[in-house]
Amino acid sequence: MTAPPAGRGDAGGLGAASGRTDRMPASRRVLGRLRETMARGPASLAVLVGLVATEMVAEVCSIYAMRPGDLLELAATHGLRPEAVGRTRLRVGEGIVGLVAATGEVMNLPDAQNHPAFAYRPETGEEPYASLLGVPVRRAGRTLGVLAVQNRMPRLYEDDEVEIVETVAMLLAEALAAGGAHDGAEEGLGASMTRQFEAAVLSPGVVLGPVIVLGGAAAPRRLLAEEPEAELRRLNEAAEAMRHDLDALIAAGLPEGGPARGRAEMREVLNATRLLAADSGWLRRVADAVRGGLTAEAAVHRVSGELQNRIRRLSDPTLRERLADFEDLAGRLLAALDGAEEEAQEVPPGAVLVARRLGPAQLLAWHARGISGLLIEEGSPAGHAAILARTLSLPALGDVRGVIAMVQEGDEAVLDADEGRLVLRPEADIRLTYERALQARNAREAGWTALRERPSCTADGVPFRLMLNIGLPLELDALTATGAEGIGLFRTEIAMLARGGVADIPEQVAIYARVLDAAAGRPVVFRTLDLGGDKLLPGASTADEENPAMGWRSLRIALDRPAVLRRQARALLLAAAGRPLTIMFPMVATVAEFRQARALVLSEAERIDRPPARLELGTMLEVPSLLWQMPALLAEVDFVSIGSNDLLQFLFAADRGTRGIADRYDLLSAPVLDMLEAVSRAAGTAGVPLSLCGAAASRPLEALTLAALGITTLSMPATSLLPVKALLTAADLGAFRTLLAVLRRTGAAEASLRETLLAWAQEHALPL
Repeated sequence: MTAPPAGRGDAGGLGAASGRTDRMPASRRVLGRLRETMARGPASLAVLVGLVATEMVAEVCSIYAMRPGDLLELAATHGLRPEAVGRTRLRVGEGIVGLVAATGEVMNLPDAQNHPAFAYRPETGEEPYASLLGVPVRRAGRTLGVLAVQNRMPRLYEDDEVEIVETVAMLLAEALAAGGAHDGAEEGLGASMTRQFEAAVLSPGVVLGPVIVLGGAAAPRRLLAEEPEAELRRLNEAAEAMRHDLDALIAAGLPEGGPARGRAEMREVLNATRLLAADSGWLRRVADAVRGGLTAEAAVHRVSGELQNRIRRLSDPTLRERLADFEDLAGRLLAALDGAEEEAQEVPPGAVLVARRLGPAQLLAWHARGISGLLIEEGSPAGHAAILARTLSLPALGDVRGVIAMVQEGDEAVLDADEGRLVLRPEADIRLTYERALQARNAREAGWTALRERPSCTADGVPFRLMLNIGLPLELDALTATGAEGIGLFRTEIAMLARGGVADIPEQVAIYARVLDAAAGRPVVFRTLDLGGDKLLPGASTADEENPAMGWRSLRIALDRPAVLRRQARALLLAAAGRPLTIMFPMVATVAEFRQARALVLSEAERIDRPPARLELGTMLEVPSLLWQMPALLAEVDFVSIGSNDLLQFLFAADRGTRGIADRYDLLSAPVLDMLEAVSRAAGTAGVPLSLCGAAASRPLEALTLAALGITTLSMPATSLLPVKALLTAADLGAFRTLLAVLRRTGAAEASLRETLLAWAQEHALPL
């Protein structure tokens, strides 16, 4: 059972009375006594726990310190037997105290001894005490110990008492660290051993270089306020400076040294951070903590820690992504309070930034300093940092636990964001292998530049079309950089996810018009909003779905809530302004659904004064049910684009978000190739253009196989286009098609044909 922390309401403005002055005297009295005690010189833990027990009228106050091996040792107590100090130990997760340390959460129990986690230690003499309040002692994001108070009478501690103990725990963190508390960092031989971590790919690429560890903000030098009103003025001024600096960063788009791309468009990605900075609710909580006796810096640490713990416990991964944005703001507020210019850390060549979380503004600043790669322990592919990393072509990994605890500043690391792997402190042979691979890749990439102007046809004269998958206007420069023939998939929901909500019609018109302007007559396929599943807007309510990827998402939402689709269709039609317009619907499961969506768009088109010169409406093929409706579907649509990511996960009933099975089934297997060829033939017979815009298009060997099946229009991320073009222009497609036909007959029962196809490509010196 956890009591809600006190002093966290939103009543009152920053610097104004909060309406809770009745509780302030107790808090100020305890902090005042602590200030007096600490002003006389360093105080022992025994003195401090005694002072807390006296002021709170607690019969027991104890501090447990973290020791090596994830052990909690009783370091000081007032009320328990003195001989238990140094003897009583609990493992993290053992007993109430161990549970507080493991979860990082406050536990407020009226009858602790009957709690299932209670662990009895006879040497402490704690049998008479019923109620227990346990609070973690944390410093720089790590748990150093637990502060506990106990009383004989069964009771739930009041909010103001919880607040006092939380504040004291923060004050004790420095004393505990000075007293030798272990912070969980790895020591000895383990800190020099090679370690490998499997991770989620946020943005592809490979980097070999030294590690820079981005830690939490340093603990405040001054904790207790002598003049609360003066601290409140400092807080107000710092908050205004923080907002001003953030606005300046957004106005600039990118800091000096960043790529010269769409500076104005970067506002879309940073807009969610700006909205959070403008929300005064969390700042009022900081002001309340200042009124309670803390300095502005200590109050920011206190409130940010509480909010971070709350957000961290949320089950919704999209909402948890806001944690990085909030930490970014808290750091900026602390920097504004400090008032000193931040000294930019020198970034060595090839540096890999390792962080637990990273906000978008932080990423832009570090990218400008010259980092080459990024690992975010709690990062997800849908997060703001991941979106920016892909936009900046910065190799990045995420969703991996334990790296921060094991890495040391300056450690060498291999960040392989092609295979989803981090190798920490690689052995000589691993390092040499990656060095050679990077040299070969750099040489190939230098040669790829010349490919931009070359005709898109295979060595035996078969033409193909390579297009881009993008989601933000600031990616449009890639059209010129890669020589792409157009945009095969514009993900309209990405800009909405970046801004934190669905834009109104004028904003959408501006985005879509900018895309069409940049395309300069090249085709652009706009996919309607593909929200739901793993792509949720902040604050969006979600149904309790066991399988959200197959739940209420994408076109299903649009058909049930047609106003959103109507507004988007109207924005697209207005943006076209007489130019050709191509719209694609995602997650279509039946021909009837396509007809409904098409009718909505056509009804909006009738209301437009300047309709598109040509309006094409098509569908993604990602739900297997459409495979048995192909004749009817092809009679209705203007084009079809295969979404291989969802199609394969539904075909094999294998969730692509589950790391253990994500790669279990292969596109290069006989059943998938048979299915794709059947679709290709049906589309060809019906005269309906067919393309593929899933991840398979971005891998050269798969792209070659798709072309051999007749799917010669492929759409992919910008980083993959030239490597795919290099392979296709060098390949004899007729010879490869003959090999593929033989393998499909003889290897129909094989799980994958990949190894044989790969061997053929290598034998013919194709650039894989």
